[in-house]
Amino acid sequence: MAETEQGSWRGRAAARGDERWPNVRELGQPRARITSRDVARAAGVSQATVSLVMGDKWRGRVSERTAEAVRTAARELGYRPNLAARNLRLGRTRTALLVVPALTNEFFARVYTGAARAAAEHGVGVVLYPSPEGTGPARDPFASARATLDGVIASSMAVDALADIRDGDLPLVMLDSDPGRTEASATVNLDIADGMRQVTEYLLGLGHRRFAHLAADVDSWTFHVRARALADTLGGVADAVLTTEPAALDVRAGRAAAERALAGPGPRPTALICDGDILAAGACKAARRLGLRVPDDVSVTGFDDLPLATAVEPELTTVRLPAEAVGEAGMRALMAVLDGRPAAPTTLPVELIARGSSSHDAARAGEAG
Repeated sequence: MAETEQGSWRGRAAARGDERWPNVRELGQPRARITSRDVARAAGVSQATVSLVMGDKWRGRVSERTAEAVRTAARELGYRPNLAARNLRLGRTRTALLVVPALTNEFFARVYTGAARAAAEHGVGVVLYPSPEGTGPARDPFASARATLDGVIASSMAVDALADIRDGDLPLVMLDSDPGRTEASATVNLDIADGMRQVTEYLLGLGHRRFAHLAADVDSWTFHVRARALADTLGGVADAVLTTEPAALDVRAGRAAAERALAGPGPRPTALICDGDILAAGACKAARRLGLRVPDDVSVTGFDDLPLATAVEPELTTVRLPAEAVGEAGMRALMAVLDGRPAAPTTLPVELIARGSSSHDAARAGEAG
């Protein structure tokens, strides 16, 4: 039920007469900075309550109705917390570092979007630090990281960039990385193994038995997991054949690896399982160059479900990875660690998306051949 004007915080402030609304000023007079005392007076609460609500520490201490009254007063008065003073008091910089491979990979651009959205809810800024070579080591972005950061969120593909930063006790949340890493305060993973199982079992169900794995040539936990899951899934199929072609994570390398797989000696694979959509796009180019049709002569699958997956023709069968959710979960885990709350390991589900680049046609042709 809506409060009456007398019962609302505006009504209480107006009724006091001698205490004019803090955001009302005489024409021509400079506006005084709105303080937590002004908000407390307007909402009819203590300054301590305002601090609890604006610092998102109110749950279990004040009612939802009181918290909403404080937020409404702060919003309508134009109040902004003095973050510098609060940070000095708490020993916080309100800054988190996100370390990812270069943002030419759209997956990590979406991870950043999710992390930044969650950070904004907590009044935290995100410093983005891509590894300049795309993957692998990068220099320490700060001369004194502990003095400028509250914590770090990092992808396993850029973990070597953290060597200098992690000399001290700076909280670290690892994304898509080995959950057994002891230096991580928390981990957020995708169920990569299940994703590879899903796509492999889907292709097996279409009748495929000759596979080539276009494996990302990157020494990273996430790609090791994909290779193991693929081998384990096919290990239980007596007539399955698997070859592996390593490739850098770009279209040209994917095309070259696919050409090697498709034009090599022995029976041609009927399905190319690629560690990423970028490699799969290269595989489709290779098939066309060799006079093969996708999926009539060879099926191709990707991993990620980037916009690229629906930009190529035929559209790619792939595994959808919720990149923004990874970034959000990573930032929330870091906030929990900083607040002294437990941050349990998180594993997010993935989803097989079947599209036009895969079918049973090549599998049937392979059986006939």
